[in-house]
Formats: sequence, C-alpha cells, structure tokens
Amino acid sequence: MAIPAAAGVLVVLLAWLAGPGLLGISNDELGAPVQAEVTKPAPCDRPDAVENVKFTVAGKSLEGTLNGCGHGQGERVDVHVPEVLPDQGTVPVQVADTSAGASDARRPLGLALLVFACFSGGMFVYLWLRLPVKPAKPAKVS
Repeated sequence: MAIPAAAGVLVVLLAWLAGPGLLGISNDELGAPVQAEVTKPAPCDRPDAVENVKFTVAGKSLEGTLNGCGHGQGERVDVHVPEVLPDQGTVPVQVADTSAGASDARRPLGLALLVFACFSGGMFVYLWLRLPVKPAKPAKVS
C-alpha cells in the first residue's frame, strides 16, 4: 500500500514542480493586443482554416493571417500581434484571450483531477492485489 501511495505523491509533486505548461495552461502573452477586422473569412468545414485580417500598429496598416474560422466579413476580433513585425508579407496573429484571468482556476482544478486519478489508480492496484486467488478446479475423470 505504501508504494502506490508514494508513487501517487511523487507524480503530483512532479506535476506541481513542472508548472502550468504540463496541464496545458499557459499564461504567456503572445504580443500586444490589437483589434483587427476580418477581411477574408474562412468556413469551419475544413481543418487548418485560416482567415485574413487587417489591423493597425503604430499608425501602420498591416495584413495578417488568423488561425481560426467562423468569423464574418468585417467582424472585429481582438488578436495578439507579435512584438517583432516582419518587414514584408502577412503577419501571423492569434486570437487574444476573451476573458482576463480565465486560467487562474484551471491549474488547481487540473492538479486536483490529477490527484484524484492517482488515488483511483492506487486504489485499483490495491484492490486488485487483495483479490483472493481461486484454486483451479481439478478435472473430472470419468
């Protein structure tokens, strides 16, 4: 019983030390938030849909590609523009977070689910090892 418990505690400790990136949570800002206008929308019926957007940074109008779909022509979208802009061509942008601080509760919840999974796995192993071994029935000789 001590080995599964220790393994579960070790997994949870390593997950906590690994940081939020392990649970798919990232608070990294991708650049400056800017409002963009969709110039060429993309339908959501194909994978890797890309929409074209235009936005203004430091008084300069730029074109960008947004990895997304389902927006309408002329719709305004908040995007993150990279800190370093290319000299020419389109700028790859990403949709900005829709609500600030949304990731605050995800890490503790993910860690709690990981603890529950470790506990469940440990209990499964414990109960499996406690099953009585049933002797095989001898074959009947006629």
